[in-house]
Amino acid sequence: MSLATPKDDEEEGLVRRSLTLAGMAVLLFPGLALAADGPAGSMVGPYAVVVAGFAMAFAAGLCALGQGRAIASAVDAMARQPGAAARIQTAMIIGLALIESLAIYVLVVAMILLFVQPIK
Repeated sequence: MSLATPKDDEEEGLVRRSLTLAGMAVLLFPGLALAADGPAGSMVGPYAVVVAGFAMAFAAGLCALGQGRAIASAVDAMARQPGAAARIQTAMIIGLALIESLAIYVLVVAMILLFVQPIK
């Protein structure tokens, strides 16, 4: 016995038709997306500086929060089980390195935005 109501069947049919129409539009008219010309003046340069600054600030702040939580949890775990302190410290250092690598990735992307010339 099915628990689906007629309303659920109608919604499922509507979603299926919508996805089918969207898929057909993509397959039938791919040239429309490729035929547009770019804008006359590129705005990539001025916005790249702003985006790079916000991205670095956002990444640094969130990485600092993540590192603080990781260290607090590790210290709490070491206080509860002093015998496992060496293993907990090793896992904490690996975790901190991975968290810091996220900030370094954002720094690399920010440098690319700042110093690479936009495509003309």
